[in-house]
Amino acid sequence: MRESNVAILGAPLDLGAGRRGVDMGPSALRLAGLNPKLNSLGYTVDDLGNVAVEQQESTPSLVENARYLPQIAATCERLAAGVRNAMDKGKFPLVLGGDHSVAIGTVSGVSEALRSRSEKLGLLWIDAHADMNTPESSPSGNVHGMPLACCVGKGPKELTGIFGYSPKVDGRNVAIIGLRDVDIRERPNVRESRVTPFTMRDIDELGLLKVIREAIGIVTNGTAGFHLSFDMDFVDPMEAPGVGTPVRGGVTYREAHLAMESICDCNGMVSMELVEVNPVLDEANRTALLAVELIMSAMGKRIL
Repeated sequence: MRESNVAILGAPLDLGAGRRGVDMGPSALRLAGLNPKLNSLGYTVDDLGNVAVEQQESTPSLVENARYLPQIAATCERLAAGVRNAMDKGKFPLVLGGDHSVAIGTVSGVSEALRSRSEKLGLLWIDAHADMNTPESSPSGNVHGMPLACCVGKGPKELTGIFGYSPKVDGRNVAIIGLRDVDIRERPNVRESRVTPFTMRDIDELGLLKVIREAIGIVTNGTAGFHLSFDMDFVDPMEAPGVGTPVRGGVTYREAHLAMESICDCNGMVSMELVEVNPVLDEANRTALLAVELIMSAMGKRIL
C-alpha cells in the first residue's frame, strides 16, 4: 500500500436501503477482528469511529422518489469531510458501510483531496447492481440504488454537489465489475454515462483475472489512483448470505479473493469502502468474517 496508516471510518447508514440491518455492518466488521488483523499486516490503524446518522424511527421521509434525501446528504457530507481530512493527513481511508449510498460521501472526500492537488480519481465499483438509478428512473426511491450515478454527476444536487462541484469522477475512468441485476429504466443511464460495465457473463467468458486487469487499466488511465467501492453482494449469497440485496449467480469465495489480491498487486488503490453487510440476515456473522478476509487480501495479505 502507498500509505502505512489506515483511517477507519464507520458509516452506519441504512436510510438508503429497503431493508433494515445494514446500519450494524460497521460493528459486525469490527467484531470480526478487522483492526487487529490490519495491525498484523504492519499497518498503523486509527479507528475514527462512526459518522453521525439519523435514525429512521425519528425522521420523516419527505421525498418519495429519493427517500430520506436530506438525511442521507447530511451524512455523506460529514463522511466526505472525514475522508478528505484523513487523506490530507497522509492516511488511507477505509470506510465501513452501511448501505451503498455512503459511497457518495466517500468518493466525494477522496475526489476533493486529489482535486486539491490537481489530480484525478478513478473508481472501481464491484457490485451485483449498477447503482445508476436517478429519482426519475428508480422503481423504489431507495438511494442505495443511485450512488454511482451521483458520483458521475447524475442525480439530486444535494448528493452530486458536495464540495460545490460535479462530477466527482469522469465516467471514462469508472469500471463496474459483477453486474447481474440492472433495472430496465436504469440501463440507459449506464450506457450514457461512459462508464465501462463488466457483467457476470463477461466474467464467465473472459475469466475474472482478465476482467480485473482490464478494469484496472480503465480506472488508472490518467488518474492518481482509484477508489475501490466493494458491495458484498458481488459474492454469491451461498458464501455471503448477510447482504442488503442478495442476487444469485455471484462470484465464488476464491474468485472474490483473487479479485482483491489482483487489486492489491496493481498498487493503485488510494482508498476503499466495503458496504451492505447486514447482520440481521447473516448466519453467525460469517458474511462479516468473509468481508474482513477480503479487506485483508486487498490490503496485502498473501497465502505465502
